[in-house]
Amino acid sequence: MDYKRVWAEISLDAIGRNVASICQRVRPAKLLATVKANAYGHGAVEISKTALYNGADYLGVAICEEGVQLREHHIYAPILILGYSPDPLLDLVLRYDLIQTIFSMETAAALSQAAIRRGKRAQVHIKIDTGMSRLGFLPEEKALEEISAITRMPGLAVTGVYTHFAQADSPEALSEGDFTQEQFQRFHDFLTALQGRGVHIPLRHAANSAALLSSPVYHMDMARAGIVLYGLAPSANADLRGLGLEPAMSLKTQISLTKTIGAGVSVGYGRTFLTKRQTRVATIPVGYADGFSRRMSQGGRVVVGGRFASVIGAVCMDQFMIDVTDNPQVKAGDEVVLLGRQGGCVITANEMARIQDTISYEVVCGIGRRVPRVYHKNNQSFKTEEYI
Repeated sequence: MDYKRVWAEISLDAIGRNVASICQRVRPAKLLATVKANAYGHGAVEISKTALYNGADYLGVAICEEGVQLREHHIYAPILILGYSPDPLLDLVLRYDLIQTIFSMETAAALSQAAIRRGKRAQVHIKIDTGMSRLGFLPEEKALEEISAITRMPGLAVTGVYTHFAQADSPEALSEGDFTQEQFQRFHDFLTALQGRGVHIPLRHAANSAALLSSPVYHMDMARAGIVLYGLAPSANADLRGLGLEPAMSLKTQISLTKTIGAGVSVGYGRTFLTKRQTRVATIPVGYADGFSRRMSQGGRVVVGGRFASVIGAVCMDQFMIDVTDNPQVKAGDEVVLLGRQGGCVITANEMARIQDTISYEVVCGIGRRVPRVYHKNNQSFKTEEYI
C-alpha cells in the first residue's frame, strides 16, 4: 500500500506482545487497556481489538463518544468511561452498555433516573479522589454516606471503585513517605470504612502504568495500563526492559524537493535560520497540523538515507525543511523517519518530548487525524479509513 505524503505505521504485533507481557505481570488481577484519545494516537478500534485478543479484560475511554465508537465497531467487552458524561449523553451510556464513572451525587441521580426511564440497570464505578484533586469523592465521612446512598439507587449497579495516582512515576514511588503510598493508604482506609457501612464493591483498582510497573501491591483487582501498552515509558526513570515492551508507532514521510542555496540565505518563516555555508535543503511535506510540533524547529532532527538530518527554519503548518548537505545521495521521494528507526538511527517519542518540553504522551496523541494509520500484523499491512 502506497501512502506517500505522511503515514503512521502501527505494529499490532508489538501491541499484542506488550499486552501479553503486561497481563503476565499483573495476574491474577484483571487488566484494563486504556484506549482513550484514539488509543494515544494509535487508533482506538484496532488497538482495542488487539488488546482484548491478547488478554485485556476491560477497555478504558475518556468520554462517552469514544465508547460508542468502539461499540459501533462490534467491540463488546466492558468499557469504562473514566471521565465526565453530561446529562444529555447518559441515554447513550445506557444504550451502548457503557460503565460510567460516578464522582458526585448529582451524576449518580441523573443516571439513575435515565436508567429507570429506559428500564435498564447501569453499571457504575465510583471514583475516589485521594490526592489528584481532579474527579472523585473526597475520602471523608460525607462521601461514606453518599456512596452508601448511591448503592441503593434504583437502576444502578455499583460494580467497581477506584482512585488515580498523581506521582507514581516518581523515582521515589516505593520509598517511605512517598505520596503514592500515602494515596494508596487513603484509598485502602476508605474502602475499609465503606465495608464497615456494609458496602462491598467487588472490583477495586488503583494502578496506572507507572504503578503497575513499580509494585504488585498496587495491582489490587485490576490494573489500568495506558502508555505502557504502546511500548512507551511513563517517565524517564521507568525501566521497561524487564517486560520486553517495544514502541508500536513509527511516523514516516518522504522528501518532496531538494535544492542547493548559498551561504547567508534565510530558511522559513521569520528568517529564524540563516545558512552559514552552501546548503542542500530538503523540504518535508509534514507540519504542525500533522502533529510535528513547531517546537521541533529548535533541535529537532529526522532520519533520511540512514543518517540524522537537522530541522532548519521554523516548522510550518504543512511543511518543514532539513539540512542534507552532508548526505548528498538523498533525493525527492526518499523515505524520511520522523519517529522510529531507519538503519542504526532511532528517534524516540521521549527524544521528541524533550525537545518540545513535554512528555511522550503528548507526542503520540498529537499526531493528527489526517495522518493515515497503516497497521502491520503477521507480515501484512492494512489501512483503516476512519482516520483520513
